[in-house]
Amino acid sequence: MDVFYYVANMCLCFFIPLLVVAIAGLFSEKSGVLNMCLEGIMIMGAFAGAMFMHYMEPYLSGQLLLICTMLVSMLVGVLFTQLHAFAAIKLKADQSISAMALNSFAAAFVIFVARSVTGSQHVAFTNTFRIEKVPVLGDIPVLGKVLFQSAYITTYIGFAIIAVTIFVFAKTRFGMRLSACGENPQAADSLGINVYRTRNIALMISGALGGLGGLIYIVPTVTSFGGDVYGYGFLAMSVLMLGQWKPVRLLFAALLFSLIKTIASGYMSIPFLSGLGLSDNFYKSLPYIITLVILAVSSNKAIGPKACGQPYDKGRR
Repeated sequence: MDVFYYVANMCLCFFIPLLVVAIAGLFSEKSGVLNMCLEGIMIMGAFAGAMFMHYMEPYLSGQLLLICTMLVSMLVGVLFTQLHAFAAIKLKADQSISAMALNSFAAAFVIFVARSVTGSQHVAFTNTFRIEKVPVLGDIPVLGKVLFQSAYITTYIGFAIIAVTIFVFAKTRFGMRLSACGENPQAADSLGINVYRTRNIALMISGALGGLGGLIYIVPTVTSFGGDVYGYGFLAMSVLMLGQWKPVRLLFAALLFSLIKTIASGYMSIPFLSGLGLSDNFYKSLPYIITLVILAVSSNKAIGPKACGQPYDKGRR
C-alpha cells in the first residue's frame, strides 16, 4: 500500500497542473484561437508567483500567501496572453508564429529579470502551504490518505475548475457562444455574437488558467523556480488533442499522461520497475515516446474546432 500511496500522491502533483493548463488551451481553442503559447504562459505565471512568494514571505505565510500568489500568477497570465490576443485577433497574424514567439520571449525574459533582480537564475521560496491532514476527511480509508493528507488546496481548486468547465460548456449560453465562435464565426456573428470580444474573453480565461497552472506545477515539487516548466505546456496540448477538446475526456487524458509521467519520475521507488534494470534514460524519455505513439494513433480522430487557428474576417462570408 505504501507504493500505491506514493504513486497516487505523485500522480496528483502532475495531474492537477496538466489538467488546468489543458483546460486553459480548451477555452482558447474552443473560441477559434490556436493557443500554442501555453508553455510561455506557464513560465510567466510560475515566475510571477515565485517572485511574489520570495518577497512576501516576511509578511505572509501559509494558505493566505498561496491564495494571493495564485491571484498574481493568474493576473500575469492574463496580461501575457493579451499579447497573443493583440497579434491573433487585432492584427490577424499567424497564430502559431505569434505563440511560438511568445514562448521564446517568456523563457528568455524570466531568466533575464531573475538574474537582474536576485542575482541568480533561480528564484527561491519557502513551501509553507502543505496541509498535513484535513479534519474528518483525512480519516477516510484510502481516499483520505490520497486526497486529504499532505495535500494542497491547489488540488481541490483543480477539481473545481474541471467541474465548472464541464458545466460552462454543457449548460451555459457563454459556453455555447464560445463553441460557435470556434466552429463557424460568421454564423455566430450573424446571430449577434461579438466574435472578437468572445475570443478575447476566452484568451483571458486561458491566460488566467495557464498562469495558475504554472504556479500549481512548481508549488508541490520544488522550492525554487529556474525559468523552465520542462515542456509541460506542450504536454498539455497533447492532452487537449487526446481529449478531443471535450472537458470530460480531458480529465481522463490528463490522468493517463500524469501516470506515465509518474512512472518516469518515480520508477526507482516502485519495486517492479526498478527491478527491471532498464536505463534511466529510457524512463526519462518514456513520456515523450508514449505521447508520440498516442498522438500518432489518435491523430485521425482528433478533430478540433473548425475555425481554430483562422483569423476572423468580419467581411468574409
